[in-house]
Amino acid sequence: MPTFTFSESKHLLRHDLVGLYSSVGWTAYASDPDALVRALEQSSYVLTARNADGELVGLARVVSDDSTICYLQDILVSPRQQRAGLGKALVEKVLERYVHVRQKVLLTDDEPGQRAFYESLGFVEGSDFSPTPLRTFVQIGG
Repeated sequence: MPTFTFSESKHLLRHDLVGLYSSVGWTAYASDPDALVRALEQSSYVLTARNADGELVGLARVVSDDSTICYLQDILVSPRQQRAGLGKALVEKVLERYVHVRQKVLLTDDEPGQRAFYESLGFVEGSDFSPTPLRTFVQIGG
């Protein structure tokens, strides 16, 4: 695995954020840089990863009450760094930070690779939860 430097910081350069979010196709975020910067600054926890050249190549963003729920809002890894263990490292570091919190929740795209990735990290899809399935409700505005 390449070497990455991890940092806990909510204050990131606008062009770094837009570059990373754009690189993974998250244009709804990248198209409004002011809202993106505000979202990160108002998040509970932001973990970043930079490569040896100092380029922002990974990010995890959490919204949490730090007691009962941890909502893992964003996990991004630059396409050039994917499949190198960086996404796993980001999620594991978030889970370590919030080990004391009962509920860890996330939403993701309906792609087989996403499901396999998060299940490998201990997440369970709501409909598969045991002893009884969970329901998930989402409302996403335009």
